[in-house]
Amino acid sequence: MNFSKRVYDKELLDRDDIPFGDILRNMKELNTINSLLGGHAITRKGLAKLLPASDRSKLDPVTIIEIGCGGGDNLRVLRSYCFKRGIPASFTGIDININCIESALNEDKSTGIQYIHSDYRLVEFEDKPDIIFSSLFCHHFNEQELRSMFRWMYSNCKLGFFINDLQRHIVAYHSIRMLTGLFSKSYLVKHDAPLSVRRGFHKHELQQLLTASGIPISSVSWEWAFRFLVIAKHPPNEFD
Repeated sequence: MNFSKRVYDKELLDRDDIPFGDILRNMKELNTINSLLGGHAITRKGLAKLLPASDRSKLDPVTIIEIGCGGGDNLRVLRSYCFKRGIPASFTGIDININCIESALNEDKSTGIQYIHSDYRLVEFEDKPDIIFSSLFCHHFNEQELRSMFRWMYSNCKLGFFINDLQRHIVAYHSIRMLTGLFSKSYLVKHDAPLSVRRGFHKHELQQLLTASGIPISSVSWEWAFRFLVIAKHPPNEFD
């Protein structure tokens, strides 16, 4: 199997005819995978790198937007992170899949996290959020779409954006294929998780995409297990 190039086969979750109960099981298992394999830790690290060094508890709430929010597990993780550190923050998730939004609302009935059912490109902000991020979202798109996405994220945030996504690697592929084959009860996870790895990235590909998108200050770091963390910052005082 060739891992030198990305594949573009559609994942089952990208379809619009998946029963809601199957979506719920998929979201719960993905949350477990992110918790056990360090995906949520990378998301927390991405937020920490973009928060100002000053005492956030004395400033206005930081506004955080996730595009492709799925079931909202990343937002709940960051909400807990901010609460424990006394960081005032507001959270909004955007997803084009109504089943994902309903799944998120099923978990967040009274937590204050806002959800928007929309293509992220159609959302207009009255006031730009401080931080925009995505997790396991970018690998669903081709390179042209990703360049457009990066420009949209950069132009619609004040501090910067971060991305948590997959490394395309033979060990990652066979590892997740075996783990989901043994432990998953979701046909969506069993099919989509290995395919997601094959749709993932090499480091130089992400760096080239950022450069082609005109992002001036950015970094791509490898993270355990087989993930990349992309950080893109606006220059200091750009919006002062």
